[in-house]
Amino acid sequence: MAVTVEDLRAMERLHVRAWPAFETVTIDGWLWRYSGGGSQRANSVSTVDFTGPDVSAALDEVEARYRAKGAPARVHTYDASAPKNVAALLVARGYGSSETTFTMTKPVGRAIRPPDVEIFDNATAAWRDVYHGAITENRRAVSSRILETVPPPRAFFACRRGGAVISTGLCVADGACAVIECMATREDARRNGGAQAVLRALEWWAGEQGVRTLGLQVVSTNAPAVALYRGLGFAAVATNRFWVHD
Repeated sequence: MAVTVEDLRAMERLHVRAWPAFETVTIDGWLWRYSGGGSQRANSVSTVDFTGPDVSAALDEVEARYRAKGAPARVHTYDASAPKNVAALLVARGYGSSETTFTMTKPVGRAIRPPDVEIFDNATAAWRDVYHGAITENRRAVSSRILETVPPPRAFFACRRGGAVISTGLCVADGACAVIECMATREDARRNGGAQAVLRALEWWAGEQGVRTLGLQVVSTNAPAVALYRGLGFAAVATNRFWVHD
């Protein structure tokens, strides 16, 4: 699947929309984000666009705003970040790389909704229990608030086995693209096909919305998840990094 720079930018813009921060400020085209808690994406600068004349001055403002919040400065870069040399500039300024993720995409194909996957307009209590059980405690409170603000069209997916939800997912669509968020499986129910069922239902829903391309981001060191997505037809198309300056 050929992916252009504009495709990457469109997908990254949708990832930014799909997980909205509580506070945002546009700094020369970059989007400064702050939400508190442990979410990296909701507490970092998105570098999809840059329109300013001076990157150093923009970073001065980024750092000052995070300093005022008592938070470390965090910048998110990917293969199509602007300006192109932003990662090198961050390293020269003393930033360290914290987490690396892959953006993976696949063309939406024909999919059948599995009968054991429920689809909701909002995150139910059972859905939240599974998803929050898979993330760190310092991300849960912020996550609960963000989930209320995820923009439509959106859908929450829950695979139910034996009367209990075992796997979750979230999909947010925008025209021909959709992104996947909040994939999680209860620890005592792993390797039972719950995540695969959610992903198949999610692809069915995306097709119903007219979506042509599905995307997601996965931690590069999470080998089981990367293998799962590859097995379902996803391919890595970009590398993302979070850079942190204390």
